[in-house]
Amino acid sequence: MPRSKNSSVSSLAFAFVGIVLLIIVGLEVWKALQERDLQLKETSASVNNVAFALAQHANETLKEADIVLVGVLERLQHDGVGPATIERTHKILAIRAKGLTQLNGIFVYDENGNWIVTSQDKLETKFNNSDREYFRYHRSHEDTGPYIGLPIQSRSTGRWILTISRRVSKPDGSFGGVALATLDISYFKKFYENFYVGTSGAIVLGHMNGTMLLRRPLLADSIGKDMANASVYRDFVSKTFNGNALIKSAQDGVVRINSFRRLDDYPLFVAVAMSRAEVLADWRTDTLFRGGVVFLLMSGLIFIGRKLGAQIQRRESAEYQSRIARLEIEDLNRSLEQLAMQDGLTGLANRRHFDHMLAIELARSVRDQVPMSLLMLDVDHFKLYNDNYGHLRGDECLKKIAEALRASLQRPSDLAARYGGEEFAVILPNCGAEGALSVAERIRFEVHQLELEHRSNPKRVVTVSLGVSTFECPSKMTLPSDLIEAADGALYESKHKGRDQVTSFVSLPSNAVSCNA
Repeated sequence: MPRSKNSSVSSLAFAFVGIVLLIIVGLEVWKALQERDLQLKETSASVNNVAFALAQHANETLKEADIVLVGVLERLQHDGVGPATIERTHKILAIRAKGLTQLNGIFVYDENGNWIVTSQDKLETKFNNSDREYFRYHRSHEDTGPYIGLPIQSRSTGRWILTISRRVSKPDGSFGGVALATLDISYFKKFYENFYVGTSGAIVLGHMNGTMLLRRPLLADSIGKDMANASVYRDFVSKTFNGNALIKSAQDGVVRINSFRRLDDYPLFVAVAMSRAEVLADWRTDTLFRGGVVFLLMSGLIFIGRKLGAQIQRRESAEYQSRIARLEIEDLNRSLEQLAMQDGLTGLANRRHFDHMLAIELARSVRDQVPMSLLMLDVDHFKLYNDNYGHLRGDECLKKIAEALRASLQRPSDLAARYGGEEFAVILPNCGAEGALSVAERIRFEVHQLELEHRSNPKRVVTVSLGVSTFECPSKMTLPSDLIEAADGALYESKHKGRDQVTSFVSLPSNAVSCNA
């Protein structure tokens, strides 16, 4: 082998190794970035699901307590507040409180704040609750709906509680007191501990007035803290019902993936946050590990490449030329095989593949004596579309229509093809007239759903006309051209009738022939 050829072959070998290394590095970087995006998307979805579950849990927890209050009000309004009624009500409330673990207690106060009945074993008379915020609210508001108060410490147990209350009205509508259910905040705290949000993550239960009711992890100032200036409340919760946000904390500088959601029936919200750095910790570890493996692989490839280059330099010219020729032939065969079956623009089967498969499926229909259908469709006013929007937009239009075609076909045996220009065809083996018409209408609908602007189309969007031909019992005399001509004729009829519609042609078996005889 001449020296110049040896030098050229050696250079190609080193270039090949270099390209392989670049491809490996590029693929690894691309894969790492894809995995990073996927990890963030999965975490965002997971955080969103947790926020949804917690909001639903809080809503149901409050609703259960609220239902008890409604029952108490109805009983007292119907039976009065006599000693017998109070005793029965006390027993019922005690049972309710034991059955609902979230309840700290259920209380009814008169218009002066004195205790009338409670779910607790002993009716305390030394306490007066007229100074409580919820009591003052109901005394000054005639609204009989539920009211969620700010977190307070229970006078009977000393624990932090969340209150839900309703106004008790006298027969004349004047203020008669308050029915109150208290929920132990530790109940929510224990429930939230079941959800993993990382060491830098957080779960917040807040009031829509900007007051924090609970935080996990619980800090000394968490309960009752003002969140009005917190970004998650100020910029998101106060403005929309639910959503996700990436927020950098002004306190610790940690970037967190946040998901928030308001309760459906009560003025509370739940926010869940996870540290982006923690979420990506495993990804970083895996990426560094794979980076080390790739580095070792690259070192090995470089070594092998150098050896390969030295060996190639010692090969004879004929052997080298034979290898190159063989590789070129293999590449050419792969390219020809791809070109022989697929349309380059739309990715659908091309005309050659269509003709081949139509003949095969027709022969199978004749052999098995099953129906055979063919759809032909044409883009309405496509020449005007190209004139108005240009051929590049026209190509994009055809691609999207091809995607709509693929989305409309539900069986692996169905084949969509680009027949030519703006015309497409669909082979539907073992499909009768009714099924073929259903597929055609689905295709027409899917193209409508694309809402591709077309000023020259009376519908103002891109539409297609379709022709359907069905041979319910094809015979050995039936040719592929018979199906094509029938479908083409039906397509012409659709265009003649105004476009954007489906016309069907059905060939039925003669009386003397039974398709499944």
